[in-house]
Amino acid sequence: MALGKGLNSLIPQQKKVRNIIRRETGIVNGNDRVWQININDIVPNPEQPRKEFNEEELHSLVLSIQKHGIMQPLVATERQDSGYELIAGERRLRAAGLAGLSTVPVLVRTATQQEKLELALIENIQRHNLNPIEEAYAYSRLLEEFNLTQEQAAEQLGKSRPALANTIRLLDLPERIQTALTKGEFSAGKARALLSLSSEKEQLEMFDSMMGVKMSVRDVEGLVANKKNNKTVKDANLASQEKIIEERLGSKVTIAGNTKKGKIMISYSSTEELKRLISELS
Repeated sequence: MALGKGLNSLIPQQKKVRNIIRRETGIVNGNDRVWQININDIVPNPEQPRKEFNEEELHSLVLSIQKHGIMQPLVATERQDSGYELIAGERRLRAAGLAGLSTVPVLVRTATQQEKLELALIENIQRHNLNPIEEAYAYSRLLEEFNLTQEQAAEQLGKSRPALANTIRLLDLPERIQTALTKGEFSAGKARALLSLSSEKEQLEMFDSMMGVKMSVRDVEGLVANKKNNKTVKDANLASQEKIIEERLGSKVTIAGNTKKGKIMISYSSTEELKRLISELS
């Protein structure tokens, strides 16, 4: 799948060089230097995989920066035409601007277009900043724009190949489910279970029945397995209620019917268990 513009369109062909004033603040890892650089001389990384920035978290970071400053330098590469291009630290850059800082500490290094995407992706993954769909798009870009195999991409990112492949597969889900993943309303584990269903219609039906119901990934996998085996799939609300009653009574409970009409069957395996259940229910 083609995602966004090709890299050639992101690289200016005509370059105009100008001098940038910067102040060295220290040395990191031998030849890498940290500079205090004017915020206005730094442009965002076009390879940044993160698209959603939580406003509440950003506000908290602004308050922290106002009180303590920026504790970890941003990472950027020097542009040939002018200024610097951010590799990692866009949230810190945004917060620094909102906090009223004119300069920020930046670790300046050289990097190819592929390395920029990889570094931005790795930083976000390590900080758990990406939602599952942003992560899936970033992995897909690595494969398609840089002609990497899943094995190569996984090795460079420190991920397993199955984990990378399963994340990319989330892009095959209907847009409504992807939106729920982006907003944090649905977990990636449950979404991956839905991928086993053969049609978008089945995926959406199952998704709609689950929303607002407390279910584990294993519960979802069970419902999907029943669906694939052409068994009647119990309404997710009823399945959840079964679990609640089972936990309360300590016995197997089956609810037959629908949310309007049906019956509840409680299983027991001994006279003692029957007496206990009668006592519990009386």
